[in-house]
Amino acid sequence: MTEIAPGIHSLGQTMGGHVHAFLLIDDDSLTLIDTLFDTDAHRVLEAIRALGHTSQDLKRIVLTHGHRSHLGGLAALKAASGATVYAHEWEEDIIAGNRKAQPVTLVPMWPLTTYARVYPLQLGLALGIGKHPPCPVDKPLADGDRVGPLEVLHAPGHSPGHLAFWWPERRALFAGDAIATWPVFDAGWSAFNLNERQHRASLDRMAELDAEVLAVGHGEPMREDVAGRVHSLVTTGR
Repeated sequence: MTEIAPGIHSLGQTMGGHVHAFLLIDDDSLTLIDTLFDTDAHRVLEAIRALGHTSQDLKRIVLTHGHRSHLGGLAALKAASGATVYAHEWEEDIIAGNRKAQPVTLVPMWPLTTYARVYPLQLGLALGIGKHPPCPVDKPLADGDRVGPLEVLHAPGHSPGHLAFWWPERRALFAGDAIATWPVFDAGWSAFNLNERQHRASLDRMAELDAEVLAVGHGEPMREDVAGRVHSLVTTGR
C-alpha cells in the first residue's frame, strides 16, 4: 500500500494485469475504487486495518466497470463492511452475475513484444472465461453525480458503462481502464476498448481536467507531468 496523495492509498497486485484499487479517506470514512483480483479481499482488508480502521468504516465501494480483475473482492468486502456498492447502470447485471461482460477481439495487440503478457487476459474476456463472485449493485451512478469526495465521469469506450472519478481538491483522476501505465503508458489496452470513438471522447474530457495525480486500473499511479502525459494520449496516442 502506498499513499500517492493525502488520503489516497494505492493497492496493487500482479494478478489481473498489475491491477490496482484505491482506498480513499475523507472525514474518517473510507471509499474504495475497485476491489482487486483476490476473491477473499485480504489485501484490501489488511490495508484498512493498517490505516487504523475497521471494515465497518468502509462506507462506499465504487466500481469503474464490470471486468473480472476489478471485481474479485467485491462480494467479500460487501459482506464484511455492509458498504454501499455503486456502478453505472449498464454494468449492474454484469456485476450481479446475471450477464457476461461483452467479449473483446481475439486478435492480439500490437506490438506483440509489449502486449504478450496482456494476451491471457484478453483471451479470457474474449471467450467469457473467468468469473467473479457476484454481488448486486446498490445504487447506480451517472455522469455528474457525487459519491463521497468524488465527482463521477461517465467515460465510455472501454465498456459502455465505464466510469472515471475526479477528486477536485486533490487534483486526482481515477481513470479506470481508459488509461494504462502497464506494461507501458498507453490509452488503455486497445484490444479491450469496445468503442474507439467514445474512448477518444473520454480521453479528451480527462485531458481537460489537468490532473496532478493519475490513478489507473492496470499499472502504477503517476505523479509527474500528469497533465502533459494525459494530453499526449489525445494528441499522439502515447
